[in-house]
Amino acid sequence: MEKAIIGGTGVYDIGEACSREIETEYGSVTIDVVKTKSGEEVAFLARHGKGHSVPPHLINYRANIKALKDIGVKYIYTTCAVGSCNENFAPADVVVLKDFLDFTKTRPLTFYEGGEKGVVHVAMDAPYCPNLGRKFKEYAKTMGLNIKGDAVYACTEGPRFETASEIKMYKMLGADVVGMTNVPEVVLAKELGMCYQAIGIVTNWCTGIKGDVAGHDIKGAVESNKALISEIFMTVFTEEELSQDDCKCNASLIKL
Repeated sequence: MEKAIIGGTGVYDIGEACSREIETEYGSVTIDVVKTKSGEEVAFLARHGKGHSVPPHLINYRANIKALKDIGVKYIYTTCAVGSCNENFAPADVVVLKDFLDFTKTRPLTFYEGGEKGVVHVAMDAPYCPNLGRKFKEYAKTMGLNIKGDAVYACTEGPRFETASEIKMYKMLGADVVGMTNVPEVVLAKELGMCYQAIGIVTNWCTGIKGDVAGHDIKGAVESNKALISEIFMTVFTEEELSQDDCKCNASLIKL
């Protein structure tokens, strides 16, 4: 099973599926297995659990990514609910993540912690897979999804939202959108040589940009986009002959 979708806030399934429990050294993970029109199996994982039961700072990111790797996954698409600090990206807009800023604080960030595995670093010149990103844009254009642009994602610890001063800082540093989950997920996927591309669904203006965060229709913004985004993911997986020769995602480790 080489392909997987990780659903973020509001994306807890993508259709009829059977569940499978995967045991890893980091914990147990439940994945759903769905089939494409051609009969190929695709793994689906709800990042926050079914019904949004796990807060962002307590998600077992290492177990999730390791479980997908253990069943053979090479290609991952994912959705992320994000707030916007870029006036060009409004609620209900869709963006393609191109880079990130990491402001997390307490999460395990790597599979490589010395010992028997040694000292290993991972290159971050292209944290998101350029090939998967390009394919998503191509199919979005033909399938009627308007992508507002590429975005730099600032990842915060959560579960609280950010202060206006923090948002001002992130914006000054180059962030376009802010979320709580994409790091370390994208890093862990890169460490295991997997192609990973995240799509951001803008759910609200960040604190201090426009209006009150609590007054935004976060669920509505996700609902208006999730079906078409999921359909594009599945279409790429069905129609395209993906190859890791088209990127460097499986050659990012630097061992000392």
